[in-house]
Amino acid sequence: MSDANRAVITEFYRAFQRLDAEAMSACYSEDVLFSDPAFGVLRGRDAADMWRMLTTRAKDFSLTFDNVQADERSGSAHWVARYLFSQTGNTVVNDIQARFVLRDGKICEHHDTFDLWRWSRQALGVKGLLLGWTPLVGNAVRKQALKGLRAFQASR
Repeated sequence: MSDANRAVITEFYRAFQRLDAEAMSACYSEDVLFSDPAFGVLRGRDAADMWRMLTTRAKDFSLTFDNVQADERSGSAHWVARYLFSQTGNTVVNDIQARFVLRDGKICEHHDTFDLWRWSRQALGVKGLLLGWTPLVGNAVRKQALKGLRAFQASR
């Protein structure tokens, strides 16, 4: 089972490299729980729609991944996304560590961790440099990310 779980994680990132959100979503269970510093906690359809939104809007995007590991129930991977942040036009290089819980050949939990201050310095420029470490900016980033997700969902 660990080889099958490693294959699911690998397929998720290969699909992400192709910006294929449907193939990414197919790696998730219907009740998936996703979390990261930018979106907070998303469940089920919201998590899949987040990937649909991000892949649709991706500009100058590339992704590398490595160190995919898995056992019977859990897994992990390291990945780096490079892209143009649409709100500012700034280039972001986001270095992310992912942890997974897998069940019946699907990802049922996906937790990404990254340095939100480092991300905000790149994405937001001076504002992120000066204030990105504060909870105020973290909360504003999550609020804006969720607002974008809801607008994307409403447009579909």
